[in-house]
Amino acid sequence: MGDFMRRQRKVKVLATLGPASSTPEMIRALIEAGADIFRLNMSHGTKDDMRRRYDLIRKTAQEIGRPIGILADLQGPKLRIGALTAPIDLELGGKLRFDLDPAPGGNGRAPLPHKEIFKALEPGRQLLLDDGKIRLIVVKAGKDFLETEVVVGGRLTERKGVNVPDALLPMAALSAKDLSDLDAALDVGVDWIALSFVQRPEDVWEAKKIVRGRAGVMAKIEKPAAVDRLDAILEAADGLMVARGDLGVEMPLERVPAIQKRLISSARRAGKPVVVATQMLESMISAPVPTRAEVSDVATAVFDGADAIMLSAESASGAYPVEAVAMMDRIAVGIEQEQVYSGLLHQAHTELEHTGADAISAAARQVAETMDAACIVTFTTSGSTALRAARERPMVPILALTPSVETARRLSLCWGLHCVVVDDVHDFQEMADRAALAARNEGFATAGDSVVVTAGVPFGTPGTTNTLRIAIIPH
Repeated sequence: MGDFMRRQRKVKVLATLGPASSTPEMIRALIEAGADIFRLNMSHGTKDDMRRRYDLIRKTAQEIGRPIGILADLQGPKLRIGALTAPIDLELGGKLRFDLDPAPGGNGRAPLPHKEIFKALEPGRQLLLDDGKIRLIVVKAGKDFLETEVVVGGRLTERKGVNVPDALLPMAALSAKDLSDLDAALDVGVDWIALSFVQRPEDVWEAKKIVRGRAGVMAKIEKPAAVDRLDAILEAADGLMVARGDLGVEMPLERVPAIQKRLISSARRAGKPVVVATQMLESMISAPVPTRAEVSDVATAVFDGADAIMLSAESASGAYPVEAVAMMDRIAVGIEQEQVYSGLLHQAHTELEHTGADAISAAARQVAETMDAACIVTFTTSGSTALRAARERPMVPILALTPSVETARRLSLCWGLHCVVVDDVHDFQEMADRAALAARNEGFATAGDSVVVTAGVPFGTPGTTNTLRIAIIPH
């Protein structure tokens, strides 16, 4: 196993696969450059593309000998206008009428084949077209038509996206396409499912009913309604994604950075992984180096203690996929070595719950830092022990040992966890020996170093972290 598989950073890198990055050689190069988990975007490509990419990732990960996660990102209910006979030029103060008639639009009228929108909008509400480039205000609303006035104009072409920022739409978070994509993704065995355009906790529960524990369910926060109900959504979800692209369309841009901070700190408090996504190294889609501002943006997510930072088009369809991943890795490693990093990370220290598991995890961090231990080793079956260890954001590495390859892959998204699949342990002595051996084999510790071991006894009972032990690496 190559030395490169021991990351020199705690934050994880999530890279999207696409036309620019779907050969076996490219997938291997991306993992070597720093990708810890891959995203398959269900908005693009076919189910066969998804299956082919899935197989390639699994095969490459097996050759390299590391658990690499796979996240399937569902498209969500994307709202679009219908067909137009020709583009419509909209000028400030102009009028545009929408209706349910499927006939192609033109000349002051456009088809809008979503009756939910008509139900939800009333005069004074906004309607955004083409990623927010065109802004309209509703002047008159009926059950099958809307009359709007142009606030920010532009050229409108057919099938452009529609955003309704200030209304909760009475529609399911999973479209028919999503349900069929979800089935296919669970069928192959992905580790995470990301839900787009979540509006309320029920959207997450609905997906979780279908998933039945076969994958982690991540709520993408990209709508104002979701920000308003964050705590309930976070309680339902296994993780969060800060989807800044759509958030910036539906909310004033200047609010997005503060929302990002709030989402990260809420997820950290709940001990659930959080991913920062969209436009992180956008200029690297076409340039071999990012802008200083993009580097600073990635750094902010690392300073805030996000679990993972994500590349979208940069690795999926851009000209420099491997360079983009390597750059993410380089920025993260650089930031985490700065003295100011641990201070900022622990300013937001999470309050402990009054449980044995939290007490043990907090103690492990203190003991490890006081003794200058080489690492914390956690035994985890379901992943909850490892997640608790990571929630403490210790400055020493965390080695997560698990008998379950599925758990190891799911945890590949989580801050600071280096996962290794091991046989189950049955008693204390075996646990200490296995921890010492793994710490040594994985390059975390050498003879004479101490490691702090946490586990749940009796062994193999999920979610019972109740034991802390110090082990010394034998000579």
